Amino acid sequence: MKAIVVNAFGGTEHMTVQDIEMPSIGPKQVLIRVENTSVNFADIKSRYGKKGGKLPFIPGLDAAGIIGEVGNEVQRFKTGQRVIAFPSEGTYAEYIVANENLTFAIPDSIDFTTAAASPIVSFVSHQLLARVAKLEQGETVLIHAAAGGVGTTAIQMAKLLGAGMVIGTVGNESKKPIALEAGADYVIHYEEEDFASKVNEWTNGKGADVILDSIAGWVSEKSLECLANYGRLVNFGNSSGQIGQFQTKDLHANCRSVMGFSLGTTRQERPHLLQETADQVFSYLSDGRLKIKIGRVFPLVEAAKAHDWVESRQSVGKVLLKVR
Repeated sequence: MKAIVVNAFGGTEHMTVQDIEMPSIGPKQVLIRVENTSVNFADIKSRYGKKGGKLPFIPGLDAAGIIGEVGNEVQRFKTGQRVIAFPSEGTYAEYIVANENLTFAIPDSIDFTTAAASPIVSFVSHQLLARVAKLEQGETVLIHAAAGGVGTTAIQMAKLLGAGMVIGTVGNESKKPIALEAGADYVIHYEEEDFASKVNEWTNGKGADVILDSIAGWVSEKSLECLANYGRLVNFGNSSGQIGQFQTKDLHANCRSVMGFSLGTTRQERPHLLQETADQVFSYLSDGRLKIKIGRVFPLVEAAKAHDWVESRQSVGKVLLKVR
């Protein structure tokens, strides 16, 4: 089968198309013929060696496809089913292997393109807002990097879960319309505007009840200036490459919380938490209440070009690789 293999850490010149052996499955696993997979910022970090790991490796976190083979202990799936999955290895390949508990059946009403675009962004958004931050009806949500795949999805998810106001921040003025189109009530260019003062102004001095932060560094620190009493700041990434620092005096007296979330850790240690999320996300996607913005689709053999596009910071929404 064909796969994209990273042979050395660094630039996209180390990504090559190779013919490799078909993977084999264990008793509780399924073999999936990949239709589409997605490009995530975590794939780029892995390519640079920032997430550890060994060489060579196949990038990719999630995929949509058709089950071609099931292990003899698999109970929930059969061959021919359409599924999304978080596999044990990378997804930039014609076939992948996934554990049964990290594979989810796609409803007939959802096409492969939408399905492939949804796992990371929609699962992360739902977990952040529903399980970690425990968003309550009418609360204000601030979402950093609001024009990206997770950002545009989280804006919609916040509204679906009852947020009263959703504010987004973006790193480029040209990305404001993207977040507004996704449903944000206000959008701030955080590198040019004081987002904390704007949030406080729009909330009459109260601040945001929930802040979703994938940037870290000074953005995380600045976020405390507009986090409401009893507010929850959830960090789930560090795209800035910087570390944010907090002081305990900024938390206990006003009952505020700083929390962390990793979908990767959740997949490894508490995969059972994702089934409820999958059911809810598929319901939203099926009836059109949730729409995944797809920026560009590249053929699998142009995965390096897809990485360059995402890394250029010009991309908006999800970037996909079409395998078939």
